[in-house]
Amino acid sequence: MEASIRKPLQGLRNIVRFNWHYYLLSITAVVVLLIVPHYLDHSKVVCYTLASLIVIPTMVSLGVSTYVYDFSDLYSFRWLNNKQEDQELTILNLHAGFDESSGLIKKTFNKSTLLVGDFYEPSKHTEISINRARNAYPAYPGTISVNAVDLPFKDRSADKIFAFLSAHEIRKEEERITFLKELNRIIKDKGQVLITEHLRDMANFLAYNIGFFHFHSRGIWLRAFKSAGLKLVNEKKITPFISTFILEKNGTTS
Repeated sequence: MEASIRKPLQGLRNIVRFNWHYYLLSITAVVVLLIVPHYLDHSKVVCYTLASLIVIPTMVSLGVSTYVYDFSDLYSFRWLNNKQEDQELTILNLHAGFDESSGLIKKTFNKSTLLVGDFYEPSKHTEISINRARNAYPAYPGTISVNAVDLPFKDRSADKIFAFLSAHEIRKEEERITFLKELNRIIKDKGQVLITEHLRDMANFLAYNIGFFHFHSRGIWLRAFKSAGLKLVNEKKITPFISTFILEKNGTTS
């Protein structure tokens, strides 16, 4: 199957596949909570309440994720409203170990040159789900390993830079700003940087509960963009749970 073709419910299946330990633990806990009332008197209400507090948030998060990753326009890139598809551009796509976007970007910009950098670092990106994803999906052809704060690309060499659901993996603010400064250095004067992310906001809290702390708030991103000398020229809400910040060099006009 080509990387630019997504299978039905690929997003949902990947979530369960790469995080099966969490779902196994949740199922085990629920089963135990449903069994306990048969052996302990007066425990039914407590156990059923606790089981509901596991089942309901889990089902909500899976439902939202299925909508976002399988039924929204996120992976179609139609939200770009792109007028440059037939141009010969130089495009850079940066990810943190799990790359579902490069093939789709190449399909969208089929006449362009696509460069792909993987800034995954085992010492920093320790989630077992990322390791499982890396083992399950081969790297996009030509992908190179890069350091997020010292990218090996020339100044003003890219027309577009994508960081698709990946930049939040740079957890330290100083490193995140340095990463964005590197993107500012690499992008051409009238080029664009596109940062696509979940945000630490109410919608993602309702969807993912405390899991939303893994994301950064809109305010954190805006401060980082300003510190890196990047100007926000557009912000697209692909779904209530996903935002894309479209950035240019500060002072550059389209």
